[in-house]
Amino acid sequence: MSTVVRPLTESDLPEARRIVGAAFGTFLGAPDPETFWADRDYVFGRFGAEHVASYGAELDGELVGSNFATKWGSVGFFGPLTIRPDRQARGIGKSLVAAVSDRFDAWGTRHAGLFTFAHSALHLALYQKFGFHARFLTAIMTAPARPGTDDMPSSRYSGLPQSERPAVESACRELTEELYGGLDLSGEIRTVAARGLGDTLLLWDGAGGASRLAGFAICHWGPASEAGEGCCFVKFGAARTGPGGEDRFASRGSQCTGRTSRATAGLGCTSSTTGVRRPTRAALPNEPGDTRT
Repeated sequence: MSTVVRPLTESDLPEARRIVGAAFGTFLGAPDPETFWADRDYVFGRFGAEHVASYGAELDGELVGSNFATKWGSVGFFGPLTIRPDRQARGIGKSLVAAVSDRFDAWGTRHAGLFTFAHSALHLALYQKFGFHARFLTAIMTAPARPGTDDMPSSRYSGLPQSERPAVESACRELTEELYGGLDLSGEIRTVAARGLGDTLLLWDGAGGASRLAGFAICHWGPASEAGEGCCFVKFGAARTGPGGEDRFASRGSQCTGRTSRATAGLGCTSSTTGVRRPTRAALPNEPGDTRT
């Protein structure tokens, strides 16, 4: 039978999550792929979110893979794309990439991207078939978490009254507009708070007597999130551009810890390091997009 790509359903989620762990665990050579990433989740937190489209691949009546398209306003990205290890090399991945590509077209996405393994020619070749170009290496960096010592005023999105949240989302959108026209993290911010995946840290600049959003970071933490047990994962971070921008970005990083034992973030790189496996970011069209390094 041929592969059927369809919307993912709630009943698919346990198997989809198992396949994610098994697929990545097998590829990365984990001793027990079936228990790989057991302390984190990339499926339940995405499924049904207001800004995510979820797809499953079915073969012979069984779920054999999944993929997720995420909309950040004019910017979109997909993943994780995973296929059950014993069903790989059958064109299933290509069908799932086609599904999210069609979704990007329907959304009117201006800049689409993904993260993949820079050392895998098979991965790169698949995405190049859909017009994606390899652009940046991304170092996934981890450091012990320490209580923030920065004196820049901060708050958390989840601690705001419901009546104040739309104004904060608008301020975040205004800031990301400086990075890329139409980039909008509102859906991500709301989903992280509503599903208890973490929180969004807000940094405020009171210069001139008026409080203005200086930067923000969308953070995951805990085993129900993409961070994993005892970790804070900065999924997205931005600081206002202009004079003092580097200090604002550094402040954003220093205040993202304190609730966990370690913190993880991705940093765009322009050079590679021998012997270190780094994911690479691929983009369509072939332009920097929202990445600023």
